[in-house]
Amino acid sequence: MKTDIEIAQEAELRPIGEIAEKLNIQTDDLELYGKYKAKLSDELMERVKDEPDGKLILVTAINPTPAGEGKTTITVGLGQAMGLLNKKSVIALREPSLGPCFGIKGGAAGGGYSQVVPMEDLNLHFTGDFHAITSANNLLAAMLDNHLQQGNELNIDPKQIVWKRCLDMNDRALRNIVVGMGGKMDGVVRQDGFVITVASEIMAILCLADDLQDLSRRLSKIIVAYKYNGEPVTAEDLKAVGAMTALLKDALKPNLIQTLEHTPAIVHGGPFANIAHGCNSVRATKTALKLADYVITEAGFGADLGAEKFMDIKCRQAGLKPDAVVLVATIRALKYNGGVEKSELNQENIDALSKGIVNLEKHIENLKKFGVPIVVTLNKFITDSEAELTFVKNFCEERDCDFALAEVWEHGGQGGIDLAETVLRTLETKESHFEPIYDTELSIEEKIETISKEIYGAGRVSYAPAAKKAIEKITALGYGNLPICMAKNQYSLSDDPKKLGRPSGFEITIREVYVSAGAGFIVAITGTIMTMPGLPKHPAAEQIYVDETGKTVGLF
Repeated sequence: MKTDIEIAQEAELRPIGEIAEKLNIQTDDLELYGKYKAKLSDELMERVKDEPDGKLILVTAINPTPAGEGKTTITVGLGQAMGLLNKKSVIALREPSLGPCFGIKGGAAGGGYSQVVPMEDLNLHFTGDFHAITSANNLLAAMLDNHLQQGNELNIDPKQIVWKRCLDMNDRALRNIVVGMGGKMDGVVRQDGFVITVASEIMAILCLADDLQDLSRRLSKIIVAYKYNGEPVTAEDLKAVGAMTALLKDALKPNLIQTLEHTPAIVHGGPFANIAHGCNSVRATKTALKLADYVITEAGFGADLGAEKFMDIKCRQAGLKPDAVVLVATIRALKYNGGVEKSELNQENIDALSKGIVNLEKHIENLKKFGVPIVVTLNKFITDSEAELTFVKNFCEERDCDFALAEVWEHGGQGGIDLAETVLRTLETKESHFEPIYDTELSIEEKIETISKEIYGAGRVSYAPAAKKAIEKITALGYGNLPICMAKNQYSLSDDPKKLGRPSGFEITIREVYVSAGAGFIVAITGTIMTMPGLPKHPAAEQIYVDETGKTVGLF
C-alpha cells in the first residue's frame, strides 16, 4: 500500500473552479491561491445567507489510542460516498497545525484514499490563516509591552499580565520565558510565555465570529492584563483592534479545496480540542449549510472533548443544530481499551473487546444526552474478525444506534457507501432534539461539575487555590454566565491519560481557570494539560525531507 503522501501526490486534481461549480459557486466568488485552493468571497456569503440550510452531520470518535481511529478519514470518505450517491454534499474541516505535523500525530488531511488535497499545502502553510492569527496575537503582545515601556498610562500591573505570545509549533522551551532583558530601551523585565497558535484566543475568535464586524467586536473584548486596582485591560484599551482586524480580514474567509474524488471541502480554522474548543469556523459551517444539502463536519479528538464543545460552545453561540452524529471507533482501539498491548491487536480477542467497548458505550450515552440521533461506524481493518464485527454491531443496535462498517481508507468513497446510506436513513427516520447539556446561567463551578460528572464520569471535582480565586474574580467581573471550555487530555475520559476504558467516580482537578472574553467562554485547565505542547523523543520532523525532484517525503 502506498503512503498517504504518495497517494496524494499522484492524485489528479481538478481546477478549484470546477469544484466550486458543484456548489453553484461562480469563478468571481473565488479568491484564488493558485490552481487548487481558493477563499470564498464575502459577496458569496452575503448572497447565499437566506438560502435554506442543509443537514448538519457531526463526525466524532471514541478516545484516541495509539491503535488509531481515523476520524478525519471517515469524514472525508463519508463525503466522497455522498457524492457517489449523487447527493450535494460538502465537507467542513479544520486546518492542520504545524505542531503535530512535525511532532507525533502527523497531519490532518485524512488518509489512504480518503484525503483532502493538495495535502502538502494543507498540512504546511496553506493560505496563511495561521500566520495571520499568529501575527495578530503577537502584535497585541508587542503593543502591550510597548505600553509598559512608554510609561504605562493604564497602570497595568506587570504581574497580572495574562496575554501570552504564540507560535504554531510544539516548543516546550517557550512555555515560561522572561522578556525585557538587556538595557533600559529593551522593555520592562517580566515573566511571559507562549501558547501554540491553535490555543490562542484569537484562533477561537476567528472560528466563532459571524462576520468582520463581529470579529472586531470580539477582539475588542480580549482581556490582556489587569490594573493595580484589579480592573481588566482589553485590546481596545491598547488601541490594537483596528490593526489586528486588518491582519485577520482575509483569514476570516473560508478556504475551498477538494478530496481525492473531487468532493468540495471547506477547510477553515483549527483550534485543538484538548486545549481549545476543537471545531472549524462558524463561517465555514454556516456557508457550507447554505451551499449543500448535506454538510459533514468533525470535532477534534474524542466525543468527550470535541463533540461536547461543538454542542455546548459552537452550536450554542452560532445557533446551529446538528441533525445526526457519526461516532467512529475501531476494533483495534476498543481492544486496546480492554487492555491488549498494541503489538497484539491483530489477534481476535472477544474478551478484551467486551472489556474495552465500555469506552464506546460511554460516548454513546453522552451523545444521547444532547438529543441527537447517533450512527456508530467501525473503521474496518483487514485484521478484524467477523465475530468481533458482529459483537460491536449487536452492541450498538441494542443501544438504539444505527451501525455501519466503513472501508474508506482502502476504497475511498466506495468503501463508505454503507455508512452514507445508513446516515441518510437515520436522517430520514429519526429527528434531532438537540439541547446543550447545561444552562449557562449556572455558576462556573456547577457548569464545570456538570461536564466532569455527566460527560467524563467523575465523582468529584477539586479546585486548586489559584483556580478558586480566579473563579471568584471572573464571576465578580460579570463573566460567570459564559460556557466552559475544558482543557483535558484526550486519551482518557478522566484527567489521567492512563485510565483507559470507562473510569468512574474519580476526582478531577481544576488547576487553572481564565476567561476568554472575546471568544465568549471560560477555560478550565485540568491536571497537567499544557497549552504549549512539546516534541516527542523522535519527532516526525526527523523523517521529513525534500527529494531531488522537489517532492516532499515523510509528511503524513
